[in-house]
Amino acid sequence: MIAMWVKARIKRDQRKRFLEAIEIDALASERDEPGCYRFNVLQDEQDPDVYYFYEVYKDQAALEAHRTMPHYATWRAAADTLDGATQPTRCATVFPSQSDYWDKR
Repeated sequence: MIAMWVKARIKRDQRKRFLEAIEIDALASERDEPGCYRFNVLQDEQDPDVYYFYEVYKDQAALEAHRTMPHYATWRAAADTLDGATQPTRCATVFPSQSDYWDKR
């Protein structure tokens, strides 16, 4: 299982375009990818130009498959809405710890 946080700072004047692209990616990831268990997008309460993605994938193959999807290409095409590089952090899943939990979604 791969869980990750991705921090993204956006250009304020590009918020609408950023949100449209990341919504397409997040919703389609959960809907269309059996190996994507979670894709949440969160906005920082203290800094409205900072967003976090919480993603959970079955394994490395599922993450690699995600990066080949058309909705991911939509997100990548909007990368110029970012104010700098994203900051991904891989995490170990503690609770729930078993993949059968995620398969029940």
